[in-house]
Amino acid sequence: MKVAIVGATGLVGNVMVKVLEERTFRVTEFLPVASKRSVGRDVSFRGRTYKVLGMDEAIAQKPQIVLFSAGSSTSMEWAHKFASTGAVVIDNSSAWRMHPDIKLVIPEINANVIRKKDRIIANPNCSTIQMLMPLYPIYKKYGISRIVVSTYQAVTGTGMKAVEQLMNERKNIPSEKVYPYPIDLNVIPHIADFNEEGYTKEEVKMSEETQKIFDDKKVKVTATCVRIPVVGGHSESVNVELKKDYKIEDIRKLLSETKGVKLQDDFRNNKYPMPIYVQGKDDVFVGRIRRDNTMTKGLNMWIVADNLRKGAATNAVQIAEYMVAKKLV
Repeated sequence: MKVAIVGATGLVGNVMVKVLEERTFRVTEFLPVASKRSVGRDVSFRGRTYKVLGMDEAIAQKPQIVLFSAGSSTSMEWAHKFASTGAVVIDNSSAWRMHPDIKLVIPEINANVIRKKDRIIANPNCSTIQMLMPLYPIYKKYGISRIVVSTYQAVTGTGMKAVEQLMNERKNIPSEKVYPYPIDLNVIPHIADFNEEGYTKEEVKMSEETQKIFDDKKVKVTATCVRIPVVGGHSESVNVELKKDYKIEDIRKLLSETKGVKLQDDFRNNKYPMPIYVQGKDDVFVGRIRRDNTMTKGLNMWIVADNLRKGAATNAVQIAEYMVAKKLV
């Protein structure tokens, strides 16, 4: 496959390169692509150095698969131009996620919705991906009426400048402010813009994307999304109201058998997921599983994942792998 990565010099783009290197995905030609200011820079891939290309030059090369991680405005402008040459575009931005004609895919959950005619596929929000990975098997077996989630999101979700802000604040070095307040030694309950009801776009995304991926408008999701001074790895406190009653041991068994999910749930020995230990890993880690005693069918859990891996780059590459395996490219 001739594969292009648009945004190859960014945080997620760098991880996309790394994920492609690590996996058995056969790349016969590699095209790193970025904005004009990055054209000509070097990107290393599987022991070779490649020059970063501009958009028009990359389109002329007619890649078969294009992984996009360059922001919504770039995707809106360029995704269809790549797709018009026959390429499959897998987009990591929010540009196409809720478009009625574009599939929103977590491969372990709903890859079967992809058809050969689909030339643009949307990668879900990082927080949605890690929440739904363990919740989907529970949803299939017990049904879910309502999800209440509070997120604890790392600064890498905002980008390189956010990481710089955190580290510079820690060293007391003046620098550009990405957040409206200091992030070091602080917690900011504000991710993306607010709507008129006081919810942020990130919170709305988690609700709308869950319903689209599950193909079920009856699953209600309410979210509070929070930025914390952690470099990598998002965490989520999730409360679920199931439709059927359950046994805790059955939930644990179900999750232990779910591909892509790792159970780390032993409170007696202080074993539970933490962001410092999930960085660089593709699995979603689940712990603190316990019954919510305030309702008949309530369940609590703690979910942690590397937001740049399964939350972004790995999920996109897995979509590409599925499409190649099913001869959809």
